[in-house]
Amino acid sequence: MSSKVIKPIRKLFGELTLPGDKSISHRAVMIGAIAEGDTSLKGLLDCDDCDYTIRAFRDMGIVIEKKGGLTIVKGRGLRGLKKPGGVLDAGNSGTTMRLLAGILAGHDFEATLTGGESLSNRPMRRIVEPLSLMGADIMARDSGYPPLTIKGGSLKPIDYHMPISSAQVKSAILLAGLYAKGITKVEEPFKSRDHTERMLKHFGAKLKAEGPKVSVEGPGTLKGRSLEVPGDISSASFFLVGATLLKGSKIRINKIGINPTRAGILRLLSKMGSKVKILNESDLFEPVADIEVAHAETHGVVIEEEMIPGLIDELPIIFVLASLSKGVTVIRGAKELRLKETDRIHSLEDNLKKMGSQINIKGDELIIEGRKVLQGASLKSFGDHRTCMAVTVAALCAKGESSIDDVECVNKSFPGFFTTLEGLQQ
Repeated sequence: MSSKVIKPIRKLFGELTLPGDKSISHRAVMIGAIAEGDTSLKGLLDCDDCDYTIRAFRDMGIVIEKKGGLTIVKGRGLRGLKKPGGVLDAGNSGTTMRLLAGILAGHDFEATLTGGESLSNRPMRRIVEPLSLMGADIMARDSGYPPLTIKGGSLKPIDYHMPISSAQVKSAILLAGLYAKGITKVEEPFKSRDHTERMLKHFGAKLKAEGPKVSVEGPGTLKGRSLEVPGDISSASFFLVGATLLKGSKIRINKIGINPTRAGILRLLSKMGSKVKILNESDLFEPVADIEVAHAETHGVVIEEEMIPGLIDELPIIFVLASLSKGVTVIRGAKELRLKETDRIHSLEDNLKKMGSQINIKGDELIIEGRKVLQGASLKSFGDHRTCMAVTVAALCAKGESSIDDVECVNKSFPGFFTTLEGLQQ
């Protein structure tokens, strides 16, 4: 595990195109695998997490080929997966484990899903409960942690009210609903990202969505499609915030996904005073646009609980933005951050306090008092890709040199992060 020294820079300047969206890439491989015929994917994200998804489906008989810039998934239909020869390893990808559990629930063989140290300590009761109600037989460690042993088969539809908004849990239920005879309904407290709904409709599923309510009719039939994966707005957020904070900065990021359930970072940046422009909008199965951002003085805001599902992956870099914005930022209802690859509330608090940020935690509320400058420090990634990238941006804006340990963890979602960042530095 190598560390990296980060020195302050003057500004970020230039134009870039980012790798494909991780959430969409996972779903494209999974849904392509259970569709009938070939699915051709342009711009599929090449990262550790997505590699685990690809390997899992190859282990169940799906041919997945990479030809130049295309990934071809040779779908075998809804019930075309074969019993794997061994345990299916999801690495530390929560998306892989939770969504694949929904698909396995509809198959009449037994399979075991395992994961790395981080994923093995993330709660799975939230998918075990609804999938069990649908008729799947699922065994979990300590009644709620991986590994999961799933014996699927004949499923029945359910009408499920989720206690906490979660795109992964919602997706697991909807994917299982494809195998149930009748209409499966899911309702969230607040609408989470809707990539699964959009993609299922694109592949031909009978799906209806209205706000936080969504339903799918099974048994479904999906047809292979060709699609281009837009750039990842979560990856873009680090560059957007960096350019906002550093004087004289101006960058343009091309072909980024701006799905309204994911674009909370753009709305928040504008609310905090950032100069963000959305250009060249187009709408395929997902809305896409170019984004320009320039330096601006920003100010604190209140982030309410209903905003969290659309910001959940961007909250680490928002901590950094709040630390260098004028006034106070209050974040409410972000407890889901404690259940990621690491406890991100702890990891960001630990690092940013070393740099001079003032962060107070009162129950389920975080209060960040902005500072004019942060100090360089010895920082820890905690093995978490988003923590690592967030504190890297903080270090670029700091006074004095910083070091960050275990920077390879960025390979989970963005292997080229440091190279891309260095290309914009001035």
